[in-house]
Amino acid sequence: MKRFFKIFLLVAILFTLFPAQNVQAIDPVTIAILAPIALRAAEAAKPYLIRAGLNTLKCFLKMGKDVWEILYLPYGMLKMAFLGPFSRSSLRSGLIYTIKGSIAPAKLVVHTLLLPLMMFGLNINI
Repeated sequence: MKRFFKIFLLVAILFTLFPAQNVQAIDPVTIAILAPIALRAAEAAKPYLIRAGLNTLKCFLKMGKDVWEILYLPYGMLKMAFLGPFSRSSLRSGLIYTIKGSIAPAKLVVHTLLLPLMMFGLNINI
């Protein structure tokens, strides 16, 4: 409790010594003058933004697939443990699911690290 009070006191002193800056509105005439320029810039950037959005969506879908594949690990282990002794094909498919489920977290990390690059429009097919 004493530590919390010290931190609170320090934050209060900092806010007292360094108050928030004053903000002033832009003149409406300036906004009216700059609006056509901003619209032209938005039209020029539109194809790049669409491509970046589609690449981001693809990356999110890959990440969702990776999250789903993580569930293969317990499924494959259960399949090997309970159905493996009775059927050779169940043992083999359970091993395949276990391997896929073991690889999925690494794929998820890679796709998560690639997400910012995909947001900037880079299309990497991994």
